[in-house]
Amino acid sequence: MGDFAKEVTDANFESDVLNSDKPVLVDFWAEWCGPCRMIAPTVEAVAEDYDGKAGVFKMNVDENMNVPQRYGVRGIPTLILFKGGEEQERIVGAVSKEAIAQAIDKLVASDESVAA
Repeated sequence: MGDFAKEVTDANFESDVLNSDKPVLVDFWAEWCGPCRMIAPTVEAVAEDYDGKAGVFKMNVDENMNVPQRYGVRGIPTLILFKGGEEQERIVGAVSKEAIAQAIDKLVASDESVAA
């Protein structure tokens, strides 16, 4: 894992993701997945950009099977955005940093408008 994107497991998913007071992006990935490895630096860059505004986590689907099954993750990489314990948006496949940032911005902006 990088310095900003943290690892999440079946055991701490609820506390770290569902109970977060900020929007959270979860990258469902596996070691053997080429596209997953391809977007890993992008996910880390997004984690750095949104540090303090949104959480960014990575979940290895080979080591954690309950959460991916619960959310119907069928292909990887799958990025799921959560807010308030609910899935808000899902991105499947290797996408650009801009596409990920745009999805997070919608949730961060709604957070900031509530706080204002």
